[in-house]
Parts: sequence; structure tokens; C-alpha cells
Amino acid sequence: MSKRDLIKRLIAGERVERCGFWLGNPDPNTWPLLHQHFGTRTEEELRLKSGDDCRWICPQFFDDAYQDPAGRVLFDASLNRESHTAPPLAQCETVEEVNAFPWPNPDYLHFDSCLRALDNAGDVYRLSGFWTCFYHNIADLFGMEEYFVKMYSHPEVVQAVTDKVCGFYYEANERVFAVAGDRVDGFFFGNDFGTQLSLICGPQQFDEFILPWFVRFTHQGRAHGYQVVLHSCGSIYPVIERLIAAGVQCLHPLQALAANMDAETLARDFKGRIAFMGGIDAQDLLTNGTPEQIRADVRRVKRILGPNLIVSPSHEAILPNVPPSNVEALIEAAQQEP
Repeated sequence: MSKRDLIKRLIAGERVERCGFWLGNPDPNTWPLLHQHFGTRTEEELRLKSGDDCRWICPQFFDDAYQDPAGRVLFDASLNRESHTAPPLAQCETVEEVNAFPWPNPDYLHFDSCLRALDNAGDVYRLSGFWTCFYHNIADLFGMEEYFVKMYSHPEVVQAVTDKVCGFYYEANERVFAVAGDRVDGFFFGNDFGTQLSLICGPQQFDEFILPWFVRFTHQGRAHGYQVVLHSCGSIYPVIERLIAAGVQCLHPLQALAANMDAETLARDFKGRIAFMGGIDAQDLLTNGTPEQIRADVRRVKRILGPNLIVSPSHEAILPNVPPSNVEALIEAAQQEP
């Protein structure tokens, strides 16, 4: 069976002969350390050597994806975090101000580089679609504290901004899905809804401001024939039932040390109703553990959540403080037969 078909069947909840594996998306500063350890030169060479079953080919990864004549980048409010300038909508109090903001224009989107990458991906499961991180974008535009305050003080303004951000992503996904067709297998999008202990915002606010568009995006992916893989760090246990009901088929990254996100709890409450991707603790184990401890934990997580599991770090952006020998142990244990 091809890797592509195996992961499709795994996410669909069908019987498969083994768990999958995704190395994740290591931090740029981590790649040189991995290449030195594994004797590789390119990302693809290392992924092939590791037996990686998946490729994440997101349109936003390519420099030519958004070509605004004025030089703006997508939702460049996030740059305020680096420049320490005030978020552009921090003082916004009316829908008229929201409408006057220079929102991204989907006519400036280009997908040639993304399509070439999809065409050259080979026998792997292809995760794509816009990252669609609307929750983060809105927090950047308002400032996180102001975002949550405005949910109470100016709900109509929050809703208007949400519609602008999400409306852009919806149209962007429609356009890339129309040209990508069956080059793509899974719509992979992400919003970090959780903290170490629970949701970042209250359940009522989640249902009012976040869930409606989240459901629309999930239905969008399914309508195009794609499986839907959701990324959310943190403890999102309180809303996993909602996510399953919305049509999410695979949950990533299973932040293992967050409340109720351990393999045992997830298996007890959700196994058989959703596939899993991740689960190998990156907060402590991959950073501070020994290779043998990591091999043992991979075997444990596979036993509990498998076989409808794609083994991967619980934080996909493997940081430079993770010893390459521990990454090697993760790869070895992931590839071992059950």
C-alpha cells in the first residue's frame, strides 16, 4: 500500500497495518543540526530517510503567494509584535472603522509555486490549504487582551473583524482548492485554542465568535473532497466533541502535558471517532529525555492511540534544544512494527 493511501485510510478510521509518521515542521534553526546528525543536505532528503509519510505544502509557505502592489503582507498586524507598535485595531469601536481597514485582497493570490510543490510531492499524504489561523490574526489586529475585552464591550466589532478575516481565508481556500484538485489529500488548518489548562477564552465566547466560522471551514474542506486535519495546541479537551461534530477527522498535535490531552484520556473518550496526529511530548520528553525513554514513550502512545495515529511531536516546530539523537529515537520507534 502506498504511503498516501495508508494515511488516507488511517484518517478515515479504516483498518491499517501500521501507524503513520510525520516529522513535523522543524524550526529553521533546527534543520542544520539535523542535517549534521543524519548526514543529509536537504529537507526532502531527511524526510525520505526518516520514512516521513506526510508533506505539509501550505500556499502561505511560498514568497510569491501574495503579491500586493503596495507591498503589504497577509495580515501584517502580526509584525506589531516584533516592532512593539500598537495593534492597528486596538482602538477600533465601530463597524465603519472595520470596513475602512485595508484588508487583504484575494485577487493578489498566486499559486504557481504551491502547485509545483504538490506536483513534485511523490508518494506522500499532502496536507494543504491556507493555514487559516483567524483566531491569531484577530488577536494580533486587536491585541490579545483587547480582543477578549471587546467580545464583551463591542461584540459587533469583533464579529465584523472576524467576518473580514475569515471571509478572506474562505475565498483564498476556494481559489487554491479549485486549482489544486486531487493533488491535495487533507485540509490542514490551525488555531491554538488552548492554554496548558483549558481554553484561552470562555466556552460561551468560543461558541459565539469562533465556532461558527470554524464549522464553515471544516465543511469547506469536506465539500472539496478533502479530509480535515485540525491543529490546536493546548488543552482543547472541552471542545473536542464540538470539533468532531463539525467534521474534523484528525486532531493535531496532542499537547501531551496539557490538561486532559494525554493519550489515555484521548483514547478513552474519543478513540474510534477521530484520528490522531502527534502525542510525543516536546515540552519535556524530547528536550530532556534519553533516547530510550523516547522510544518507550513512542511505543506506549502507539499502543494506546494506534493504529489510527500519525506519530509526531506534540509541537511540530521541533526547536534547536531538542537533541538530534532524540529525534533519531523518535524516528526509529515510529518506524518499528507494532
